[in-house]
Amino acid sequence: MTKAIYPGSFDPVTFGHLDIIERASKVVDHLIVGVLNNSAKHPLFSVEERVVMLQEVTSHLPNVEIQSFGGLLVDFAKQCDASVIVRGLRAITDFEYELQMSQTNRKIAPDIDTIFLTTNLKYAYLSSSIVKEVAMYDGAIDEFVPAAMIPYIREKMKEKVKKY
Repeated sequence: MTKAIYPGSFDPVTFGHLDIIERASKVVDHLIVGVLNNSAKHPLFSVEERVVMLQEVTSHLPNVEIQSFGGLLVDFAKQCDASVIVRGLRAITDFEYELQMSQTNRKIAPDIDTIFLTTNLKYAYLSSSIVKEVAMYDGAIDEFVPAAMIPYIREKMKEKVKKY
């Protein structure tokens, strides 16, 4: 059984993320979406909120599991008994960074492979940062994120604006 991890911040989850999750779930037997708990970043959503949101939008995929993690990705992969890491690529700049990371991971954990899935062209421009920027100014985000995510994002943006 092939078990893979698709790691990311998912702050918030976008159609681009969901595209990679759905496609990867067809390639592997079991896909763990790893929600990174990175103390160096200041995400809009807590790790717990991101896990819940991902569970909601992937509930139709029986072989997909959502977990949070911190630390090295390869350590998390070993802990989950995963032999594959899935990464999405939008552009050449993504490739350069992701290639370097995959080679580093391979050096640390030679038994774990990385596969790259190119993003659907209709999502190639899309990032969580863009979604947050548009939402901050109350712009339409329905073409960027699943409908179920919009109320969460709008509520967080209201809270953020109140702080400033």
